[in-house]
Amino acid sequence: MKDCLFCKIVAGEIPCAKVFEDGSVLAFLDINPAAKGHTLVIPKKHFETLAEMPDAELGKLAIAVRDIAKAVVKETKTQGFNVVQSNGTAAEQEIPHVHFHIVPRFVGDGIGMRWKRAKYSSGAEMAGLAEKILKLTENERR
Repeated sequence: MKDCLFCKIVAGEIPCAKVFEDGSVLAFLDINPAAKGHTLVIPKKHFETLAEMPDAELGKLAIAVRDIAKAVVKETKTQGFNVVQSNGTAAEQEIPHVHFHIVPRFVGDGIGMRWKRAKYSSGAEMAGLAEKILKLTENERR
């Protein structure tokens, strides 16, 4: 995608502070980090959402996220990390190219990840929704 910020970074049109690169994945430090070491991990091929990614591409990306997270934690000497991945504007995806955020964390660092909690009206409502999602997931996996 010629107008995609991340595709321009992959193409070398925009510089980045690269922390990893192979044939299918690029990882670099976020220029507006939540914490020092905040890293973005992206597929080199353009996919807007996770749902669009073929299994092989997603597998390579997931393994890279794991390995890069280990390196980020080791180098930043943090106590933990968040992996954040958003899909679509309703989920606050700002750049329409799949990307994972690895955010190094310390206890009491003030970085928020709080959700307003939703409630099911009953156990039956929850069970019914779970059953419908299960059927759709089984269809997707065939």
